[in-house]
Amino acid sequence: MAETPGAARVVVKVGSSSLTTADGGLDAARLDALVDELAATVGSGRQLVLVSSGAIAAGIAPLGLRRRPRDLATQQAAASVGQGLLVHRYTESFARFGLKVGQVLLTSDDVVRRASYRNAARTLNRLLDLGIVPVVNENDTVATDEIRVGDNDRLAALVAHLVHADLLVLLSDVDGIYDGRPGDPGVQLIREVRSPEDLAGVPLGSTGASGLGRGGMATKVEAAAIAVEAGVRTIVTSATRAAEVLAGGDVGTVFLPVGPRSSQRLLWLAHATAPRGSLRLDGGAVHAVVVRRMSLLAAGVIGVEGRFVAGDPVDLLDENGHAVARGLVNFDATELPGLLGRSTRDLAGELGPAYSREVVHRDDLVLLRR
Repeated sequence: MAETPGAARVVVKVGSSSLTTADGGLDAARLDALVDELAATVGSGRQLVLVSSGAIAAGIAPLGLRRRPRDLATQQAAASVGQGLLVHRYTESFARFGLKVGQVLLTSDDVVRRASYRNAARTLNRLLDLGIVPVVNENDTVATDEIRVGDNDRLAALVAHLVHADLLVLLSDVDGIYDGRPGDPGVQLIREVRSPEDLAGVPLGSTGASGLGRGGMATKVEAAAIAVEAGVRTIVTSATRAAEVLAGGDVGTVFLPVGPRSSQRLLWLAHATAPRGSLRLDGGAVHAVVVRRMSLLAAGVIGVEGRFVAGDPVDLLDENGHAVARGLVNFDATELPGLLGRSTRDLAGELGPAYSREVVHRDDLVLLRR
C-alpha cells in the first residue's frame, strides 16, 4: 500500500501530456480535475509542492506553432508565453478552494551555488509555511544546455529533497511501470521497486504519445532513484489516478527509499549540473579524492579542459578519462595550468595566500557512480 495519508509534505509532478490538448493548448478541464485532487490534499492538512510541466506546450498554440519546437530559442519563446498562461490557470483553479499559488522558476545554477541554494530552500519553505502552494518549473525561458536540470521528473526529485518531502508522486499518462510494453499479452504492472535489480530487463523508452514533453519512463525511474537516495518514497502513476494515490490507494509503482538522506546541495551537484569542464587527476589524487574523501590539491592535477570560472562545476577524471567525481572549482580555467603539479606551500609562497586554497574542497565535491 502507498500509505500516502501519513505524508506531511508531498511533492507532485505532472507532465505536459496530462495538462494539454492534442494541438498544444492547455486543457482547462483536465487541469481543474487535477487541482480538485491537489486541493483536497492541502485540505487534509498536508503541505504540497506542485512541479508542473506545460509551459512550452501551452505556448505552442498562441505562437501559431504546429508542434513542439526543437531549437532552443523557439522553446524559450514558447516557454515565455506559456508560463504565464499556465500559472494564471493554476491561480484561478486553486482559488476555487481559497488557495493561493506562488511561481518558482529554477535552473541548476539556482541551487548548486551555495548562496542561491539556501535562497531556494528558504523561499520554498516559507511559501509552505504561509499556506501557499508553490508551482515549480524549470526556467525554460533562460535555461541553456549548460544550466538545464534536464527534465521535470528530475527537477521534482531534487525539489522533494530540497524541501525534505515525505512523498514524491510522478504523474503522467501511464499508470505505472510495466515489465513490458503496456497492453501486450502477459505484461504486468511492477508494484514495488526496492533496488535496480527489480527493473532488470524492463524496457523504459518513452511510452507517451503526445510528443509535447521531454520525459518518458526512463526519466521517471532516474528521478525515483534520486528521490530514494534522498530518503523520499516515490510513486509513479497516471494523472487520472491522482485521487487514489493521494488518498493512499495501492496504485502505480512504488519506489522505496534505502539508507539515509544524502547531503542536499551535493545531491543537486551530482544530478542537476552539467560540468563546465574537467580536471584530469594522477593516480594519487584519484585515491585521495575517491578513497580517502579528501580535497583536490593542485599537485594532483595533470590536465585541464574546458572554459570555466571559479565556482563552476567540473568533472574530475581518472587516468583513463573516466569521471569519478564532480566538484565546484576554486580557480578559473585560465589560472589552473600554471598551478598544476605544485604544492600549496610553494604556490602560497610565490603567488600569495589566496593560492593555498584547494582546487576543489571536499565539502564541494561529490563522488559519481559509474
